[in-house]
Amino acid sequence: MIKNYFKIAIRTLWKGRGFAAINVVGLSVAFCICVFLFLTAYRQLTFDSFHEDRERIFQTYFFSNDPEGAKRTGSMPMPLTPALKEEFPEVEAATRILTGKSTLITYQGRYFDKLVSKTDADFLKIFSFPLLKGNRESALLNMSSMVISKSLAEAVFGKEDPIGKQLQVGNEGSQQTYIVSAVMDEIPDNSSIRCDALIRIESIAEYQDQKDDWEAYSHPVFIKVAPGIEQGALEAKLKPFATKYFPAAIETLTKKGATPDERGDRFAIRLQPLADVHFDTQISGGKGAPIAVVYAIIGIALFILLIASINFINLSIARLFTRMREMGVRKSMGAVKAQLFVQIWGESLLVCTLAFTTGFMLALNLVPTFNATFDARIQVTQLFQPGFLAVMLGIFVLVSLVAGGYPAWKMARFNPIEVLKGKITTERPGILRNSLIVTQFAISCLLICFTIVARQQINHLRQKPLGFQKEQVVSIPVGNRANGRQVLQRLRNQFANDPAVLSVTGSGVNLGRGKDRVSSRATLGFDYKDKEVVTDWLLVDYDYLKTLDIKLLQGREFDPAFPTDSVNRVIITESMAKAIGNSQPVGSYFETDTAGTRYQIIGLVPDFQLYSVAEEARPITMHLSASEPINYVFVRVSPNHLAGTMDKLKAVWREVAPASEFMGSFLDENIDNWYRNEQALTQIFSLAATITILLSCLGLFAIALLVIEQRTKEIGIRKVMGASVSSVVYLLSRDFVKLVVIALAIALPLAWFGLQQWLKQYSYRIEISAWVFAGVAAAAICIALATVSYQSIKAALMNPVRSLRSE
Repeated sequence: MIKNYFKIAIRTLWKGRGFAAINVVGLSVAFCICVFLFLTAYRQLTFDSFHEDRERIFQTYFFSNDPEGAKRTGSMPMPLTPALKEEFPEVEAATRILTGKSTLITYQGRYFDKLVSKTDADFLKIFSFPLLKGNRESALLNMSSMVISKSLAEAVFGKEDPIGKQLQVGNEGSQQTYIVSAVMDEIPDNSSIRCDALIRIESIAEYQDQKDDWEAYSHPVFIKVAPGIEQGALEAKLKPFATKYFPAAIETLTKKGATPDERGDRFAIRLQPLADVHFDTQISGGKGAPIAVVYAIIGIALFILLIASINFINLSIARLFTRMREMGVRKSMGAVKAQLFVQIWGESLLVCTLAFTTGFMLALNLVPTFNATFDARIQVTQLFQPGFLAVMLGIFVLVSLVAGGYPAWKMARFNPIEVLKGKITTERPGILRNSLIVTQFAISCLLICFTIVARQQINHLRQKPLGFQKEQVVSIPVGNRANGRQVLQRLRNQFANDPAVLSVTGSGVNLGRGKDRVSSRATLGFDYKDKEVVTDWLLVDYDYLKTLDIKLLQGREFDPAFPTDSVNRVIITESMAKAIGNSQPVGSYFETDTAGTRYQIIGLVPDFQLYSVAEEARPITMHLSASEPINYVFVRVSPNHLAGTMDKLKAVWREVAPASEFMGSFLDENIDNWYRNEQALTQIFSLAATITILLSCLGLFAIALLVIEQRTKEIGIRKVMGASVSSVVYLLSRDFVKLVVIALAIALPLAWFGLQQWLKQYSYRIEISAWVFAGVAAAAICIALATVSYQSIKAALMNPVRSLRSE
């Protein structure tokens, strides 16, 4: 019997191969896109999930119920971790993780730029990164111990055993010797913690200055609580701890008028579960992925799958009319409902299986293309992970049961007597089919609206006044194997008489995200006239304002003619002047509580964008320093000499910094990299909108074809009675356009509400124009008309004699 069912299914599909092809193509494309989107979401949702006891691991963060808005930060002071371990037996282990820019590692005259994290001995007790060599309990016990990754061990030592070997860590003049005590396996791609090596935080030079400083926030802290300890209970015990060690912060908030939140806190130390760390961009300083984006990706995948399933259901139900007599004959010959259901559902299962297999193979072959387009970092092996395969198998079963089962159930319920009499053929299309078409176009219009507004918002962010000129400026990371100040001076000497180079300067921080992918931030907090002031502490060099074309509002720029500029002179932004309450700050002084140094303000400039909009904007204070390293060089070139600029700079770089790789990039490219997440999201929305509208049109085309086939005799009669071609086309198109209008009435208000909520996360955002919705509505109606018009016109032009003979 099963063999016969299979033969009948093949014959039936071949007979209606055009509609079968539409179903297979639609479902296979939907499955392929869903595989990519679900893999992207799966990777995000499984971040840090490989750690043992992950439910007992938390990151600490500060909560401040500031009157200007509640604030949360994950940056902690050095003495916090030892105090937590000493005063709370509930804390089984605690570790600090200080990771900045890459560090120079030296071995037998060879140099390696690697990411070295400074941490505590408890690091390997909290995180279960596997060790290939060495003992987990003793790997970081000694101050000179060093744990290196597998890739670093292979790069440095080759096939030699690295255990016990010595490595020099740091730049020339500040190198320290460490002994390799363990080799760690490669950190998984879905880990929030990234590093190439681990050393003890107590061994770094600045530790002694910061170990008792409760006001210098510099690093995240992770703790592992004892079994059975609840997060809420430990947070309640941390309240007196915060009062004990952070009285100044609480006093400052009280003076500002801060009131306790719903948990009774003005200032508190709270815990973030490890599972949520990756999704909390506020605590991580803009890193990670917002959970809303992950849910949006899952939602888009489900929308696409839903639209393809709607096509499948609509076509299956529409084709019932061509098979009703067949079902009537089978029932009259003794076939029961279950047999008919199995036969018809088997045909649907065959289509779904073919589509699923095709979609999966497409995804398998398109992984490199998807990664290159969306920077998704998906690996082919993830397609075969048990968890992901279970999800996709569940989706396949659900689509097969619902999309294939419903039409089979409906067909099996037909009354054979009514079917053979032909009565059921007079039924008009039901509410279900129309509802599904409305749902299709509503989803499509919703995604198109989101795509258009998201693109407008990104363009708006790109065009936002930065406070400096990003064009014609090249940013060059100095690297760890060169002295930034020496390189800067050599470049100035090289280009002193070159008309192609207008100015050269240096800084401790890059603007945008360059080729080294490093982003660092130094802040300074102090009390000024009973007010807490927090400012970005920006190291610059001479000609910084000139190179970036930042206009002075008051005072002067740093000048080599004034030797004291490099000691205690600063240039501040307008928001810094507002923070200290002085609209005419040039010539005035401020003193920090920590260092006790009096800084004189010599210049005032407008606010400018030092970091991306995803990070908190702070006032900026620029200073010179003879001891702090210059990490980046900025070169402004003449607009008349842009051609060949990079080649010239690269050639000069080989002379002034032969040991350091040239990684120059234009500043406008770096700034664009700030909005990489938004760009990726917009690309996904664009892809989804395109696929959904194509699938919707494909389904609408097929439904229009079937409807016109069912109304062939009616069309012939109307033409015989004198109906014109235009009136027939209008009659056939009218019902479909009505459905699109209903879809628009549902989608546009939802789109407006959702976009308003999404835009709230940006302080600098667009106003949504009504023309966006008007354009989407017009485009949807035109697309629907174009889809059904071909078949409508073809039917209207048909010879009425042939139309009447068709039945």
